[in-house]
Amino acid sequence: MEKMGLNKIREEFLSFFESKDHFRRQSYSLVPENDKSLLLINAGMAPLKPYFAGIETPPSKRMTTCQKCIRTGDIENVGFTDRHGTFFEMMGNFS
Repeated sequence: MEKMGLNKIREEFLSFFESKDHFRRQSYSLVPENDKSLLLINAGMAPLKPYFAGIETPPSKRMTTCQKCIRTGDIENVGFTDRHGTFFEMMGNFS
């Protein structure tokens, strides 16, 4: 199996779903726009809330994204365990 770095893994993931007719959505800012319920983006689906709530129409019925996120729900564990960091990217596909 080919050894891949982060950029290659991200591109392979997004390209795969793009080849299956998913619209590739760029990562939103870490500071939410027009969402007063969040201080920071803490999940890959957070920027898509207006689509799920029916407030806005998505640009496509199928989307894929790699969203930059900040850990907030259990931030007290950052630095105490190997699996808790403060910044991460969440890849997803939505239809």
